[in-house]
Amino acid sequence: MSTFQVPAPPEGPVPWDKSFALGMLTDMLRIRRMEEKAAELYGQQKIRGFLHLYIGEEAVATGALRALTPEDNVVATYREHGHALLHGVGMGPIMAEMYGKQEGCSRGRGGSMHLFSRASRFFGGQGIVGGGLPLATGLALADRMCKRKAITACFFGEGAMAEGAFHEAMNLASLWKLPVLFCCENNLYAMGTALARSEAQTDLCAKAASYGVATVSVDGMDIVAVHDAVRSAAQQVRSGAGPMFMELRTYRFRAHSMFDPELYRDKKEVEAWRTRGPIHTFTARLKAQGSLTEEEFLALDRAAQAEVDAAVAFAEAGTWEPVADLLRDVHTPQGVA
Repeated sequence: MSTFQVPAPPEGPVPWDKSFALGMLTDMLRIRRMEEKAAELYGQQKIRGFLHLYIGEEAVATGALRALTPEDNVVATYREHGHALLHGVGMGPIMAEMYGKQEGCSRGRGGSMHLFSRASRFFGGQGIVGGGLPLATGLALADRMCKRKAITACFFGEGAMAEGAFHEAMNLASLWKLPVLFCCENNLYAMGTALARSEAQTDLCAKAASYGVATVSVDGMDIVAVHDAVRSAAQQVRSGAGPMFMELRTYRFRAHSMFDPELYRDKKEVEAWRTRGPIHTFTARLKAQGSLTEEEFLALDRAAQAEVDAAVAFAEAGTWEPVADLLRDVHTPQGVA
C-alpha cells in the first residue's frame, strides 16, 4: 500500500472563461470514454496484446497538452492514448491502431503501446520504461541545431526515475540547456511496486534538482493547477532557460494493465482516490459557480461517446495488412538492393 495520503479534493472557482473550461472538460471526457471503450473491446478480444489505461489521470494530459503548441514535440509512455489524442492524432487512427489495422497511426504495427504520428509531432508511445527520455533529449537537441522554437514535452512515470536513461537524459539536457520539459506522472506505483519500495529518495524533485534544473511539484488531479503550472514551465523552457522538471502527482484508477491482478494496493485506497477523480471534481466546481448545468454536461458526454462510436466504426471497417507486406521494413531479403 502506498505511504502517500490522499489529499483533499481541489476546490474554489475555476479561473477560466466558460468556453475554455468546457473545452477542458470535453477533452477529459473524450479520453475517459475512449479508454472505457478500449477496455470493453479488449474483453471482446478485438483489441489484443497489452493495454494500459489512463483512467483517473486525465487531468495531466489535458491540462498539459492544452498548454503546448502543435509545433511542440511530445514523447510519452505506453499509457499514451490521451496524449496522442490531444496532440493531434485522430481517435479513429488511434482505435484502428489498437485493433491492429493498417489504417492505424502506426499502420497497425505498434498497437496500444506504440502510437506515433510524425505529422502531429507525437513521437510515441514507448514500450520500454524510460525509453522516451533519451529520445526527448535528442529531439530537443535537433530543434536547437535547426533553430526551431519548439520545445519537447516528455511524459514518464516515477518508475523511470530509477533507470539509467533518466540520469543520462537529465544530465545532457541540463549540460546543454536543451528545451525539454520533463513531466513525471507520479501515480505512486511503478507497475505494482510502491515508490518507497523501489527508490531510496522519494522526493522526486530533489532527485531531478541534483542536475541543476528547475523543478516544481503539482497536484496532477487538479486540471487548473496542471494547466497553469505547465503553461508557466513551457514559457520558461521556451525562453532558453534550459530544461525543467515537473512532478505531477496523480493516480490511476484501473490496474497497471489488463493482465494485472492488482494485489499490491488496498481497494479502500483506490476508492479514496476516486473521490478526487479529475472529471468529477472539475465538473462539481464548474456547476458550483454556474458555468455548467447537468444538461450541458450530458450533452458533452454524448458528444464524446459519439466520437468514440465513430472511431470504433472506423477501426471495424479498417483492413488488415496483406501477408505479402509483413516483412516490409523488417529486413532486406538477400539479393535485393
